[in-house]
Amino acid sequence: MLKVNSVYKSFHHICILNGISLGISKSEILGLAGPSGSGKSTLLRCMQGLEKPDGGFIERNGKTGFMFQDFQLFAHMTVMQNLLYAPSVAPGALREKKEEYEKRAVTILENLGIASKSEVYPKSLSGGQKQRVALARSLMVKPDILLCDEPTSGLDVATTMDVVALLKSVCETGVTMVIASHDLDFLTKISNRIVLLKEGRIVINIEVPKFDDPVAFLKEYY
Repeated sequence: MLKVNSVYKSFHHICILNGISLGISKSEILGLAGPSGSGKSTLLRCMQGLEKPDGGFIERNGKTGFMFQDFQLFAHMTVMQNLLYAPSVAPGALREKKEEYEKRAVTILENLGIASKSEVYPKSLSGGQKQRVALARSLMVKPDILLCDEPTSGLDVATTMDVVALLKSVCETGVTMVIASHDLDFLTKISNRIVLLKEGRIVINIEVPKFDDPVAFLKEYY
């Protein structure tokens, strides 16, 4: 579904990704863990095409959607306007009638439990609601692969568990996911497999169910 082949990336002569190779299967939820500066977000951005690798290449079999860490909702647009704008600017933009976009937006908002917020502006939303809107917007482009950067950043425990349930429900529709997070407990609850990066290299690549306490195991490599 997605293959990373010997990818290198540097910024200002500092190596961020140092020969990363990684394969991700269809409908898999892959967790990207690692300390700050390990290359998680940079790898996601390369997967999406927001950054170009200095070496190596990335193969994508399908359309990608990206969920930003800071939401990046347009403050001057309502929730519905944010969702309707997304397909028009996405790579390989969808070519559908406005009515079809609107119908899809309503369905997604209903599924995420925020249909009542469709006409409000982002400033009126809580952190958890903004997170749901960001997820809804990324789903508007009908992604085969969903890339999420710190989707639980700043959320409380209850809201984090809501995000876990939401992302699992999205995966059940056949969407492949790559999720970068510093929250190991969150990643071990949602991921089929976890890759831990350190100094731009993969140091751990494990299937989560094989470990009784994967959080403690992963922390040993930080």
